[in-house]
Amino acid sequence: MENQDLPQLSKEETRVLGCLIEKSRTTPDYYPLTLKALVNACNQKTSRNPVVNYDESTVIEALDSLRKKKLVGTVVGGGSRVTKYKHNMQLSFSLGHDDLAILCLLMLRGPLTGGEINTYSGRLYEFENLDEVYQLLQKLSESEPAFVKLMDRQPGQKENRYVQLFSDFSEVKPEEESVDQNLTERVEKLENELAELKQAFDKLMEELY
Repeated sequence: MENQDLPQLSKEETRVLGCLIEKSRTTPDYYPLTLKALVNACNQKTSRNPVVNYDESTVIEALDSLRKKKLVGTVVGGGSRVTKYKHNMQLSFSLGHDDLAILCLLMLRGPLTGGEINTYSGRLYEFENLDEVYQLLQKLSESEPAFVKLMDRQPGQKENRYVQLFSDFSEVKPEEESVDQNLTERVEKLENELAELKQAFDKLMEELY
C-alpha cells in the first residue's frame, strides 16, 4: 500500500464509490455506469445497509467530490454520447480485487465479521477460505494508510466486526434477518437480475438514440 493519507468521504461518496466497485465486478458488461444506473445501484434494496433513496443531484454532488479526490473518473465515447463513471481505486492505491471486495462490502453493508465478508463476497471475489479473509483484513488494518479497523465487540454480539476507514461510522440498526434464508437469497438474486436488465435496457436506448 502507498504511504499516504486516506481521503475522508461523506456517506454519499462512500455509497457511490462502493457501488462503482461492486458493479465493476458483478456487471462488467454494463460498466462503467451511467448516472441513471449508478442512482439505481445506490438505491438498491438488497445488499445495502442502510437502504437509501438518493436523487440524481445527490449522486452528482458525490461524483464531483470523488473526481476532485481522484477516486472516480469519467468515460465518454464508444458509440455512446452519455457520460459514464468508473472508480480509480486500483490507480489511487495498491489494491487487488481481493482487497477491493472487502472494502466494497464494508462500504455498502456497514461493519461485518470476517465470516459475513466470506459469505457475502461470492460475486465480487472467491476467497479460498475464511483464513484468507482474516489475513487480508489484518493486512488492510496494518497498512499505511490503514483501510479497515477492528471494532470493539458490542453487547449481544458473538464476534468482532470490521469497519472501513474512508468515512466515519455511526451505529445503524442491522437489517432484520429473514427466517427463511433461502427466500432472502432468492429475492436478492432476482433484485440483482432486475438491475442488470435495467442496465441492459439503458444501454440499448443509448445505442438507439
